[in-house]
Amino acid sequence: MEIKVRQQGDHTLLSLYGRLDTNTSPKLENELTKVFDSKCKDLTLDFANLEYISSAGLRVLLAAQKKINDVVGKMTLTHVSEPVKEVFDMTGFSEFLNIE
Repeated sequence: MEIKVRQQGDHTLLSLYGRLDTNTSPKLENELTKVFDSKCKDLTLDFANLEYISSAGLRVLLAAQKKINDVVGKMTLTHVSEPVKEVFDMTGFSEFLNIE
């Protein structure tokens, strides 16, 4: 998986490419740690090129959502493909993630 990071003021955009699974979730976790260490309160994850998400990826998103809630910020997922959206729906993640 490849992650492109773009910072614009208080807003951070992470664009994900490939698969978010057991092997690649630590990479996203590390990027998110950097984002939260920079005191980011407005985070967008662009899933336009994310092909697949596993339970390991869901765990990273859950932790990120909890951290952003702690700082009273906002995390938005954009361009979510239908297969990934189905995973969110089946697991109940659609209920608490901001998906546009």
